[in-house]
Amino acid sequence: MAATAESVLKPDFQTRRKHFIFTDEHEQLRESITNFAVKELAPHAEEWEETTFPDWVFTRMGELGFLGLDKPEQYGGQGGDYFSAMVLGEAIAHANCGGLAMGVAVQTDMAMPPILAFGTEEQKQQWVVPAIKGEKILCLGITEPDAGSDVKGIKTRAVRDGDEYVINGSKTFITNGHRAHLIVLVTKTDPDAGYDGFSLFLVPMDAPGVIREEKLKKLGMHASDTALLAFQDVRVPASALLGQEGKGFYHIMWELQGERMIGAAGSLAGAQRCFDRTLAYAKEREAFGKAIGHFQVIRHKFAEMATKIEAARQLVYVTAWRFANGEYPVREISMAKLFASRVAVEVADECIQIHGGAGYMKEYNVERAWRDARLNRIGAGTDEIMLEVIGRSYGL
Repeated sequence: MAATAESVLKPDFQTRRKHFIFTDEHEQLRESITNFAVKELAPHAEEWEETTFPDWVFTRMGELGFLGLDKPEQYGGQGGDYFSAMVLGEAIAHANCGGLAMGVAVQTDMAMPPILAFGTEEQKQQWVVPAIKGEKILCLGITEPDAGSDVKGIKTRAVRDGDEYVINGSKTFITNGHRAHLIVLVTKTDPDAGYDGFSLFLVPMDAPGVIREEKLKKLGMHASDTALLAFQDVRVPASALLGQEGKGFYHIMWELQGERMIGAAGSLAGAQRCFDRTLAYAKEREAFGKAIGHFQVIRHKFAEMATKIEAARQLVYVTAWRFANGEYPVREISMAKLFASRVAVEVADECIQIHGGAGYMKEYNVERAWRDARLNRIGAGTDEIMLEVIGRSYGL
């Protein structure tokens, strides 16, 4: 029997099918976080660009259970899967505040995971439980003035002295550094042991000798506080050691994979958000008697952006699925982080172009989207480091 015109399946461009990694529960969670971001966070976005977002955001998100979505129930978390953390990383983009999203990600996906993975029960009770409640704020200390991508070049020293360690050194570009109660600190405990000479410590930020030297000024992410920190003869008990002494480099390399994945998810969400807002603008803004979106040159710009966003989405989601199912796909994580962060910057730049002069003005927030997105090509591993990881993975 020949098919009729009526029986032929027609494309439905309005249908938005959820990806296979997400269930109906994930989509309900996405809706809840989106509503929270739109109603309680987004109205303050402009103000927080000037003042940084306040600490009540953490406590409020703790009350709602958003800081422990994939964390164990025994520590106050929701016990959800890894994809629930991905949902948070994407849905928080609706706050229109990149700095806030980054500050929250440091808490949930950068500082907390190594404590859960390598910490003692006492350490988890002391720091993870209140962090999930939003009562304690965490930060992560890796980068130094002379050691960024070259983690092996870290100079901050921790020297054993009886039942204590004495820490000296400095850290820079530390998100949440001015508000945090605790820093997960990467130090060198044996300068002659190479990669086996690093150790992690949980250092309370009110410990004598911890100095919050300067609040750094940045191109973007203005809503987050970024600190230059100094550690001058800071004494911590031996119980402050996180994981095994001498295994800190390997612990932090593991942490960076999760950080890169959540960064890729955030980049993807930021690109999609910028695309959607610019698409709405292109349908309303008129030039030469019609909406600018109907000009072929603009239409093709959206086609290019949409294709890149979708390619990034598939790469990020499938890699997240592998990561969540027990694999350790460092090559693909590096690819996802590299590609998604580049796409986010390209999309934001193209969206500025589509807005024309308006895109250069702060009123439309498109210029801020570009400024915020630009960090993703640097933080958690620069493009160049990602390319090196990928290249070396092929034996080159």
